[in-house]
Amino acid sequence: MTQAIQSRTLKTRARLVEAAEEIIAETGYAGLRVDEVARRAGVAKGTFFAHFKDKDALMDRLIGARIDGFLDQIEGAPAPNSPTSLVTALMPLMQFMSSERYVFDVIIRYSGAAATEEIGPIALTFERFITVMANWLAMGPFRKDVDPALLAEGVQAFLVQVLALNFCALNNVTPIDVRLRPFLEVWLMAPSAV
Repeated sequence: MTQAIQSRTLKTRARLVEAAEEIIAETGYAGLRVDEVARRAGVAKGTFFAHFKDKDALMDRLIGARIDGFLDQIEGAPAPNSPTSLVTALMPLMQFMSSERYVFDVIIRYSGAAATEEIGPIALTFERFITVMANWLAMGPFRKDVDPALLAEGVQAFLVQVLALNFCALNNVTPIDVRLRPFLEVWLMAPSAV
């Protein structure tokens, strides 16, 4: 009996996620509405809330999965050999993270920077980013006088800062790759190499 209930629960959750992904493909993340997700999944609105606390909990899962996909690509790629090649490798992730103001807002709220009740998919991707980036930086021609994990945390901090500035009316004229590159050149290269 428990097995049948669990199987049905997993199938319902999968239908909700699939419906949400269809809506996002049509209208973007900000256009997603819980009523429409439930309708397309063929369930009552209450069933949605039995699976997800709210819309943002669903977004945490969906956006976290997308970020994980970009991290899979980054992890499988050759280590960059310069700040410029690092920026180039990070561009698909940065373009996704800045694709919609709503996406960036959810990422920041669920990144672990704000008080959350539990660690969700987006927060886990922020931790994974540090691990992936530290491995890359340790293999490249970057500073050896600083722990690669600390360098990776700096890369992440600069990346978030650049994306935030991208949404600022006063600072959104500079492309994100152009804005990020000087930060990484100063942060990652030994003083004699800059």
